[in-house]
Amino acid sequence: MTKTPDRSRSIAGRVAIVTGAASGMGAATARLFAAEGAQVAVTDLDLGACETVAAECGKGARAFALDVSDKDAITQVVSRIAADFGGVDILVNNAGVSSFCALNDDGYEEIWHRALAVMLTAHQRMVRAALPYLRASDAPRIVNIASTEGLGATPGDTPYIAAKTGVTGLTRGLAVDLGPEGITVNCICPGPIRTAMTEAVPDEHKIIYAKRRTALKRYGDPEEVAHMTLSLVLPAASYITGAVIPVDGGLMARNA
Repeated sequence: MTKTPDRSRSIAGRVAIVTGAASGMGAATARLFAAEGAQVAVTDLDLGACETVAAECGKGARAFALDVSDKDAITQVVSRIAADFGGVDILVNNAGVSSFCALNDDGYEEIWHRALAVMLTAHQRMVRAALPYLRASDAPRIVNIASTEGLGATPGDTPYIAAKTGVTGLTRGLAVDLGPEGITVNCICPGPIRTAMTEAVPDEHKIIYAKRRTALKRYGDPEEVAHMTLSLVLPAASYITGAVIPVDGGLMARNA
């Protein structure tokens, strides 16, 4: 009988890049990874906000300003992270923008292009920039953050829906392409989560929506998404790839 290899359930000492990590789910992921002993590159547009999160993470974290819509910036920052930390083991593509816009709005085209640039094109660029370093890791992991908007649709949100649906397809394609090299690629689809994007929604409306749409009858916290991300990047999660996992309080499970 073939002996099953040891599979570590620790990311201690691993190097992780988290995009969009200045707030919300990205910040929660960075803090959780750091608490688990990982070295974390906290990246976002706002360097000051990144530095605040990095300070909360502790000495194993560093802040890097990164506009994920800038191809050259991605190449430069990923290379610098790999040089500073000695490699890359984990990539979490979390950066996002609110893109709610009706089809006939004057600014639709601009919002459409921005949504795809930040939430879809940037994902494949981050993967390609990190790939040489991931290939050198003994447990390379990629997690893309999509949305339940990539599994269903809300009226007036087509730029966001198109981008997030693209992320689910990109994840499956990358999983197939990179699987022979042992690089796993998975996707999380958060549902209603308390983040900066949902901050403008009044609490009473959050309560009504959650009770009507989710099985758990509440909004989720960023940390609850971060824990699923952690599960997918463990060395032990070596036979999970191409998965699209809702973290939505049961929203997609309900018909009514």
